[in-house]
Order: sequence, then structure tokens, then C-alpha cells
Amino acid sequence: MKKAVFLDRDGVLNEELGYQVTSMDEFKIKEGVAEGLMRLKKSGFTLIVVTNQSGIAKGTYDDAFVMDCHQRLQAVSQNVLDDIYFAPGYDSVSKSLSRKPGSLMFERAIAKHNVDITNSWMIGDRESDMIPAKKVGLKTIQITPETPSPLADSASANLREAVKLIVGKS
Repeated sequence: MKKAVFLDRDGVLNEELGYQVTSMDEFKIKEGVAEGLMRLKKSGFTLIVVTNQSGIAKGTYDDAFVMDCHQRLQAVSQNVLDDIYFAPGYDSVSKSLSRKPGSLMFERAIAKHNVDITNSWMIGDRESDMIPAKKVGLKTIQITPETPSPLADSASANLREAVKLIVGKS
């Protein structure tokens, strides 16, 4: 079994701008993300992005744009991300089952990558990231400048600090 780190995208890997990013010019990777991802990979973690992308269902952008953003993350981090799961829906039951705070994206990734949940983590910026992670048994770190959710095991100001916590406990 493999240890893994599940990562929310918006607000963790790239800047949360308060609106849906629709162009590559607006997709700004946060400082220290590439180095943090590479450090996690060197520490033996499988890296899996799990992200809600309701803009697809809303018609704001398409699957290809989500993958273009993912490829930019891969390019700056020497292709260390192992997989991406995204939930395009937000209004119908069949499309929203994968959407966080649901846990279907996590369950699929755990099965596909043979993840050892007892040695794995979720890094997210919202309580809706913590809920499915706790449901499947992951340890959680919330990226937040404010008071974290009570569901977060730890809190960090950014990915770099979260990586230090994880690598220090591995």
C-alpha cells in the first residue's frame, strides 16, 4: 500500500481569487507550491489532486481548461502529481456525488492507487475538504489564515508549512 497526500487545488495550489478563473493568465500558482510538491514526492508520497470544478457545469470553462491548469502545475513541479480527480457538477445528484463534501473522488483514488489511509493526508482550505477526508480516514491540514475547522487535525498558513508538518511526521 502507498502513502498519499490528497490536495485541493483552488486556494491550496493556486491563488483563490474570489471568482472562477477562466483563463490561463488568471491561473496563478502559489509561491512554494512546486518545491512543496517535490518534497512530498521525494518523501515517498503519491500526490492526488481532488477538486470541485462547478464552472464546467455552469459553462464557464470546460474539462480541457481544468487539464491545462493541471499541466501547468505539472510543468512547474517536474510532473510529480500522480493523478487528478475533479467534480464538474453542482446541481444534479449524479454529478454531485463526486463533489466535495462527498467522498467519491477520494474513494476512487484510494482504490486505484492502493492508498494506505492510515499514513495519508488531505491538504485543503475549506471545511468541505476536511469532511470527505475524515470520512475516509485521512489526517487533515487546513490552509487558512483564520481559525481552522474543528475537523482539521492541523492548520498551516500555506502548502510549504503543511509539507513540513507531514514530512516531519512521516
